[in-house]
Amino acid sequence: MGNSILDIGITGLLTAQRQLLTTGHNISNADTPGYKRQQVVLSTNIPQSSGAGFVGRGVHSTTVQRIYNQFVVNQSLQIQTQSQAMDSYFSQIKQLDNMLGDSSSGLSPAIQNFFSAVQDVATNPSVIPSRQAMISNGEALVARFQSMDQRMAQIREDVNTQITSTVADINSLASQIADINHQILLAEGAAGGQPANDMQDQRDELISQLNKLVNTDTVRQSDGSVNVYVGSGQALVVGTQTLSFKAVVSPDNPDNLTIGLVIGSNTVQLPENQITGGMLNGVLSFRSVTLDGAQNALGRIAITLAQTLNAQHQSGMDLNGDMGDDFFTLPSPKVISALSNNPASSITAGISDYSALTTSDYQFSYDGTNYILTRSSDNTSVSTAVAPTGASPLTLDGISVTGATILTNERFRIQPTINGAKDLAVNISDTTKIAAAGPNRTDAALTNTGSGKISAGTVNPLPLNSNLQQPLTITFHTPYDGQYDVAGIGTGLPATNQAYAAGTDISFNGYTFQISGSPAAGDIFTVAPNHNGSADNRNALLMGVLQTKNTLANGTASYQSAYGQLVSQVGNKTRELEVTSKAQATLLKQTENTMQSVSGVNLDEEAANLMRFQQAYQASSKVIELSNTLFDSILRIG
Repeated sequence: MGNSILDIGITGLLTAQRQLLTTGHNISNADTPGYKRQQVVLSTNIPQSSGAGFVGRGVHSTTVQRIYNQFVVNQSLQIQTQSQAMDSYFSQIKQLDNMLGDSSSGLSPAIQNFFSAVQDVATNPSVIPSRQAMISNGEALVARFQSMDQRMAQIREDVNTQITSTVADINSLASQIADINHQILLAEGAAGGQPANDMQDQRDELISQLNKLVNTDTVRQSDGSVNVYVGSGQALVVGTQTLSFKAVVSPDNPDNLTIGLVIGSNTVQLPENQITGGMLNGVLSFRSVTLDGAQNALGRIAITLAQTLNAQHQSGMDLNGDMGDDFFTLPSPKVISALSNNPASSITAGISDYSALTTSDYQFSYDGTNYILTRSSDNTSVSTAVAPTGASPLTLDGISVTGATILTNERFRIQPTINGAKDLAVNISDTTKIAAAGPNRTDAALTNTGSGKISAGTVNPLPLNSNLQQPLTITFHTPYDGQYDVAGIGTGLPATNQAYAAGTDISFNGYTFQISGSPAAGDIFTVAPNHNGSADNRNALLMGVLQTKNTLANGTASYQSAYGQLVSQVGNKTRELEVTSKAQATLLKQTENTMQSVSGVNLDEEAANLMRFQQAYQASSKVIELSNTLFDSILRIG
C-alpha cells in the first residue's frame, strides 16, 4: 500500500511540475510575437482492480497543447491581407491625390494663365510683349504637364521598387517556412508525434508575415508540415520544398515590373489578377486601376489641347502674312511590341479623332483569322479579316491602325495618350509667328443699295484649302430675283444662279461666311486676302474660345472640366480607401483581440495558475511524505 501511495504522489508531483514549467513558459513569452498560450493536458492512470472496486493510481500528462482556434486564425489572416492591400493602395494613391489636388502646383492655374495670355493677344494683337507672354505661358503650361507626368513616372518607379522588395521578402519568408517545416518533422518524429508547439507558433508567425505581403492559404499535412498557397492558389511552399517569385519586366509594357514564377530554369509570368490580397496586390491594383488611368488622362488633356489649338492656329495668319504653323509639338501614340513577337513584326497606329480618345490602353492582335483591336479597360473590340491599311483602317475610339505586319498570335500594346504630357512642347519661339489674324477679309461695296450685310467668315476645318485666299466676288442679279453669282478661282467656281437665304452658310475655297438682311439688285460683296492683319484679332478670339469649348470625351468636356474629373476621381477613390482602410483596421483589431482572448497569455490568470499548481505540487509532496511515514511505521512493527 505504501508503494501505491508513493506512486500516486510521484505522478501528482511530476504533473504539477510540468504544469508549473508550462505556466512559467507562458509568462516568459507573454510578449513574444505569435506565441500562443500552452497548457498541460492531463489524464487519469488506469485504476487497479480490487475486491472493493477500482482504486485510482494517479495522473499523467498526455501532451502539452497550444490554445488555438483555427477558425479565428483563418478569419484574422483574411482580414489582415485585405487590410494590408487597402493600406498599400491608400499610401500610393495619397501621393497622386496630393499632387493633383494642389491648388498651386495643379494643372488648372497653368491652363488659366495660358488662355489669359491668349486673350491678351486678342486684346492687343500687334503688341509684341503680349505675344511673348503667350509663348512664355505656353512654355509654362508645357512645363507643368511635364512636371506632373514626371512625378507620375517617379511613382511608377517607386511601385517597381516596392514590387522587387516585396518579392524578395516573399521568397525569404517562403524559405523560412520550408526550413521550419523540416525542423518540425524532425522534432515531432523524435518526440513520437508530440506537437512542437513553439516551432508551430514560429511557423504561424512567418505565415502571418507572408500574408501581409500576399494573400495566403495553408493546408496542414498529416506529417505536421504545412503547404502554403498564395494569390489564387499558386503553390509557394510544399512541405520542405519552395518555389520562388521573381520581379520581371512586363512583356506588354517595359516600364512596368510584374510577377513571374520561377520553375527550374524558366520564369512564367503570373497574371496580375491572380495576385490577391496583401501589400503586393495593393501596389499592383494602384498601378493598373489608378496610376495608368491618371497618366493617360493627363496625356489626353495635353494631346487634345495641343491638337485643337494647333488646328485653330493653322487657320489664322501671322504678322508676316503667312498661315499659322503648329503652336505645339503634337505627341504621337506609343506602340509596344510584345517580347514574344518576331522582331520584324510592326504596326502603324495613329489618332484619327482626338475628341473620341479615352483614358484606356489598347491591344492590337492577330489570331490567324482576324485582326483585332481591343480596348483594355473593358475588352470592347473591333475586328476585320483583312489587314488594315491607310485606305481601310481598323478604328476604335479615334485610334486607327493603318498598317500591320504581324504573325499569328502576336500582339501590340497601343498607348495613345501615355506620352501626351511628357512629349508636349511649344513649337514657336518667334512672336511674329503667332497667327492671331484671320486669313481673309469680307466687305460690302459702298455702292450697295440693299440692307444686306456679310459676316467676317471662318476657315473650314483642316486641311486648309489651297485656294483659301483666292478673291471671291458675290453679285446679286439685276433685276433682283433672289439669286446671286460667285466669281473666283477654285473648286465649283464660278458659281451662278445661287439661291439666296438670309443667314445661311456660303462656303467656297474652305472659307465659310453668311450674308444677312435684304440685298438689292446689283449689290456686291467680296472676300479677299487679309493683307493688313497686324491689328486683326479674329483668330486669337477663336483660340481663346477653346478654353471653355467641349473638345474631349466626344464633346462632353473642356480641358479644365476633364482635369476636374481626373482630380475628382482620384480624390473620391482616395477618400473611399481612407474610410474603408480605417474600417478594415478596426475589424482587424477586433479579430486580433478575439484571437488574443483565446490564445493570448493573461498574466493574472497565469499568476493564479502558479499558485494553484504550487499548491498541487506541495500536496503531492505531502502524499509522498505520508507514504514514507507509513513505510517507516511498518518497519518499526517488524
